[in-house]
Amino acid sequence: MSALPPCPQCSSPYAYPDGVLLMCPECGHEWSPESPEAEEETGEETVKDANGNVLQNGDDVIVIKDLPVKGAPKPVKAGTKVKNIRLVDADHDISCRIDGFGAMALKSEFVRKA
Repeated sequence: MSALPPCPQCSSPYAYPDGVLLMCPECGHEWSPESPEAEEETGEETVKDANGNVLQNGDDVIVIKDLPVKGAPKPVKAGTKVKNIRLVDADHDISCRIDGFGAMALKSEFVRKA
């Protein structure tokens, strides 16, 4: 018997096939095993920029809007290039160093891949 993935909604191990979809008997959730969201929920979460491009560690990104910085007299300006980002599992999912500001955490929705 092939191992079926657990339910992406409640993590129940009792999923069963129902035609082309998989069903969860505990929460009633239906999902397609080929869907992209099923791949993301299997443990590999992808971080995407504002345009939907997948970001990886070491990528260069560009800030797309002025971002105010607490304790700094000026914001990070739109168009600022940030080199060698590092992805982290937090609310602000990019850890980086910006010239003139130092170490900083950014949200991926405010950057685009360079």
